[in-house]
Amino acid sequence: MTPKKELLFCALGGSGEIGMNVNLYGTEGKWVMVDCGITFADPAYPGIDVILPDLSFIEDRLDDLVGIVLTHGHEDHIGALPYLAEDLGVPIYATAFTAGLVRGKLEEEGSANRVKLRVMEAGKTFEVGPFDFTFVPLSHSIPEANALLIETAVGRVFHTGDWKLDQTPVIGKPASPAQLSSIGDMGVDVLVCDSTNAFNTEASGSEASVRPGIAETVAKAKGRVVVTTFASNAARLVTLGEVAKETGRKLCVTGRSLDRILKVGRACGYFKGFPEVVDPETAMRLPKDRVLIVATGGQGEPRAALSRIAEGSHTIRLDTGDTVIFSARQIPGNETAVGRIQNILAGKGVRMVTERQAHVHVSGHPGQPELAQMYKWLRPRTLMPVHGEMRHMMEHARFATTRGVPQTLVQSDGDMVRLLPGNATKIGNVPVGRLVLDGDVILPSDGSTMNERRKLAISGQISVGVAVAKGRLVGSPQVRVQGVPVEDERDAFIAEAVAAAAKAVDGPRRATDKLREDIRLSVRKVATRWTGKKPIVDVLLIEG
Repeated sequence: MTPKKELLFCALGGSGEIGMNVNLYGTEGKWVMVDCGITFADPAYPGIDVILPDLSFIEDRLDDLVGIVLTHGHEDHIGALPYLAEDLGVPIYATAFTAGLVRGKLEEEGSANRVKLRVMEAGKTFEVGPFDFTFVPLSHSIPEANALLIETAVGRVFHTGDWKLDQTPVIGKPASPAQLSSIGDMGVDVLVCDSTNAFNTEASGSEASVRPGIAETVAKAKGRVVVTTFASNAARLVTLGEVAKETGRKLCVTGRSLDRILKVGRACGYFKGFPEVVDPETAMRLPKDRVLIVATGGQGEPRAALSRIAEGSHTIRLDTGDTVIFSARQIPGNETAVGRIQNILAGKGVRMVTERQAHVHVSGHPGQPELAQMYKWLRPRTLMPVHGEMRHMMEHARFATTRGVPQTLVQSDGDMVRLLPGNATKIGNVPVGRLVLDGDVILPSDGSTMNERRKLAISGQISVGVAVAKGRLVGSPQVRVQGVPVEDERDAFIAEAVAAAAKAVDGPRRATDKLREDIRLSVRKVATRWTGKKPIVDVLLIEG
């Protein structure tokens, strides 16, 4: 898989899933990585919050990796860097805002001095090995989202990153139609494009259109108002600052990630005219109709500010008549977590407003009209969808075909694709997978630790202690159970398990391993007969 005079592409994450975006481009013996993100765990990963991409394919070729180029600062595009960048050992290229977010993460991990972070200017071309890159600013729900114009000796790729079209952006200045058309005039061989909203038949809408809906909702509210949104949506923060001034409310921002966005944004020249914020203690002393609170946690994250507010473990408290505005799209898979918080809030008499009740959110990804417009400007010879589940990417390819794009190719994580020269073609597969961040340790998502934890979560665990001397039982076996569904009959169950362990020792003398296994199976049979489950049984055998 060493690239020759050709352009190869391989996604190690983000194709066939939404999140954990990692893309490799290869030419003339070298590779470059575009983005290095995370995704968040679901109940299939007990005790895990963060999932990282398995980069073993490129880790085996580090001498050929020349750099990491970042499209923007969302967690699903940069979140793995604090844990993996130092080992990759190559420079990271980003514009100022994204670089500021990455630098803060590296400082928290204590690796900032060991990772080269190079701040580049949008619109200026720079070299990374045999690749020429140009950041092309596009609108999204975070400042300085950039597409990448990637030029090589064999052709040109336009990699969109996450984007939308916005005629009235609140922050930033995206490339104009004329600028995008001029890129199309140069000739775009392959468009590698965001597929998140490929089923949406309407455009996503402008960020500026959200302000009237939020302002009207806040103006009608009688008590405290909490607005929850993605921390990275700096434009939404600006909108909320304006709404606070317009409605005569003091603004309170709560959540560490929100504080980080404000800090980095101000350092980059954003948030000019943003109102002075008050801390949560001050907010609680203000009249209820004179405070607007911005909080993280709209996706149901258990440790985020909104969850703690709902559960009463936060300085901010909500009561009957207060309002929570969910100014964010609910990510598929988070329905249960969000519903839990909404049910708690409803029980307190809190009114909730989502995009179903008022125009309080717009997406940061392109719907079909925006996709069609981008095809028209760039006129790509080939479209390759990324950033979506398989259904999104297949629909994106189908739509592009109806709009006259000559070739489409749908790939998924691990597919090695030759983009150029000629038509894009799959030529092989490479290993891909997931890693979990378990405390401070990185482990395989399907390794022994996670498999054992899943078994423990599903079936529980039994510990058996047995002492023997000269093949005979000494004393009575000791049995302890955790997570085995015996409840009120625990004592009777343990008594039968003890008897089964003692009986297993009877008979001819056996090798230690054979005796231990006989005890384990005997106790597990008792558990299966009582509960229908097969818990993990650990046997401590002491021989004298």
